[in-house]
Amino acid sequence: MKEYIYGRNPVIEVLKNKRVDKLYVQKGNFEGSIRKIYALAKEQNILITELNKKKLDEMAGGGNHQGVVALVSGYEYRKLEDIIKGSSGRLIMLEKIEDPHNLGAIARSAEAAGFDGIIIPKHKSVYVNDAVYKSSAGAIENISVVIENNLSNTIEKLKKEGYWIYGADMEGKNYNRVDLRGKVCLVIGNEGKGLGHSVKKNCDEIISIPMYGKINSLNASCAASILMFEVLRQNEEVKI
Repeated sequence: MKEYIYGRNPVIEVLKNKRVDKLYVQKGNFEGSIRKIYALAKEQNILITELNKKKLDEMAGGGNHQGVVALVSGYEYRKLEDIIKGSSGRLIMLEKIEDPHNLGAIARSAEAAGFDGIIIPKHKSVYVNDAVYKSSAGAIENISVVIENNLSNTIEKLKKEGYWIYGADMEGKNYNRVDLRGKVCLVIGNEGKGLGHSVKKNCDEIISIPMYGKINSLNASCAASILMFEVLRQNEEVKI
């Protein structure tokens, strides 16, 4: 299945991974990173077509394309078994995250924090699309995404592989007081409902981020980022 990816950073990432079939660039737009995009495309003998802004707007569905749109092969999902072999032991599981901007932001942080992959459920979850590419600044291209039928069963599989499962919930233990070293899978719940009962009860421990302001909750991607970098911090300290 083909799809359009737009925005300079996302397009650069799919070009690096050689997944672009055709490239569309706004007429007269040769400034900044567009030159790098041209160079990468020419190295791979990719057809470059110059179009007016209105046409690119239509292809990007009104999104901020920054003067470039790429036609690419559909995103390639991975198998759970593949990403846990020889991995760093850091995974994040998303239960029914429905906003592509949340998935994109989480993917960007996960890639930066050295996580091996993102696990999402088959139903009631956003999949990787153009909005995810854009909001992740192309980072989604460099991290594995796994689709699983039943997250509770997946948790049991991970436990057998030596992972400790930590679910994020407001009623959990302060994450600063939890040992997050070793093989870890963080579980982030739905934007509105949080963690479902069946997934929550299968976690080894429920952790929370302390709140001191008048707002008593964080956006799913913000919470995920804080916890992922805490996992990274604790494991980096072990190396030192």
